[in-house]
Amino acid sequence: MATSNAPGSESVTHASAGEVLPATRWLALSIIPFLVVASAILWFWPDQTGRLFAWPIKPPMTAMLLSTAYVGGIYFFTRVALTKQWHRVKVGFLPVATFSSLLCVATVLHWDRFTHDHVSFWAWLTLYFIAPPLVVAAWLSNRRRDTGLRERDDPPIPLPLRQLIGGLGLLLGALGALLFVAPGVLMPDWPWKLTPLTARVVSAIVSMQAVAFVGISLDERWSAARVMFEAELVTVPLIALAVSRAHDDFQPAGSSAGTVVLGGLAGLWIAMLGVCWLMRGRRAQVA
Repeated sequence: MATSNAPGSESVTHASAGEVLPATRWLALSIIPFLVVASAILWFWPDQTGRLFAWPIKPPMTAMLLSTAYVGGIYFFTRVALTKQWHRVKVGFLPVATFSSLLCVATVLHWDRFTHDHVSFWAWLTLYFIAPPLVVAAWLSNRRRDTGLRERDDPPIPLPLRQLIGGLGLLLGALGALLFVAPGVLMPDWPWKLTPLTARVVSAIVSMQAVAFVGISLDERWSAARVMFEAELVTVPLIALAVSRAHDDFQPAGSSAGTVVLGGLAGLWIAMLGVCWLMRGRRAQVA
């Protein structure tokens, strides 16, 4: 847990010493092009994945949901490449490792579903078989550079708020684990149609979010959580837009499931915006 320091003290200035390693910046820059291409294909042509992507994804809602996860990844790795202090981006590495590792396992489990002679398949293999160990190695290499100290204008996140975020992370983790281990349990009641493979893809996205929330709850520094909140503020509206575009994918046909999901996303976005607004005010007080 981060140590609180009075603004202006000498120890606080040492927090700027833990810069991101150059190799980690290069790793981030090498991942971004994969995410850009994949997110564009899945967002603009979600009904053409059989022809353009590593495997045919049906219905389009799942393809667009995966696209929004990639957009969040683009934002995160761009910040990794541009941000100096490691602690500002450290929370995102284990969620990314979780996401990519689960997709690697899902690929092995459903090998026959993939289009093996398509260039996108080889890009998929490259990303999900090589990225997990590299992302974990980057996290291990950089984590010792974090002093645990707050920056000069860095407010602590209130403990009850961190507990709430951590609790939500644990609930999402349980949901993600069930979707991955026993997808058939939740598939009949899911808002849109899932297969065992797409259920595990959704599980990877949910589990990534779960690990991110737990990571935020374990560090009191707002500077360590801010990038992840910003990524969510970007991706949640895109998920809502995907729900609107793929409203016919929700089952049963003509139900209000899509509307309920939209309401939940709107509530989540407003809540996260409220947290950012709260911490902005506390940051001004600290400064």
